[in-house]
Amino acid sequence: MQDLPYRPCVGIMLINKDGLVFTGERIDTPGAWQMPQGGIDEGEEPRVAALRELEEEIGVAPDQVTILNETTDWVTYDLPEHLLGKAWGGKYRGQKQCWFLMRLDVDDLAINLDTEHPEFSDWKWSTQDALLAEIVPFKRDVYKAVIETLL
Repeated sequence: MQDLPYRPCVGIMLINKDGLVFTGERIDTPGAWQMPQGGIDEGEEPRVAALRELEEEIGVAPDQVTILNETTDWVTYDLPEHLLGKAWGGKYRGQKQCWFLMRLDVDDLAINLDTEHPEFSDWKWSTQDALLAEIVPFKRDVYKAVIETLL
């Protein structure tokens, strides 16, 4: 499995005016909280993918946010052994992600989880410490690196 490539992906750290971070509870894994993320389509620029994923996952349109920062290098993680060969059709060993820090410039009412392909069953604003405590363990180092790089 080590010869498998990483899946190109974007991640979005969406903050509110108080600096709290959006976290969503995954529909497919109750109790697992994460920031919005998703794959980059063939030929798509990461910034465009990030804005598209934000709207697809939580209903927030590009004109409702300001991009404040982004990672300059890919952040990678490997899937844990029990997910290798299962996630993403078994085509990838993990993900390489470009992360964006965005500020929500409108009211929380813009957040809508009832999208065409819902990913989250619930959401909340979290502190950085709560975010790190609630993320699945195999993504914790990625989240630490993203917080250190973007904030």
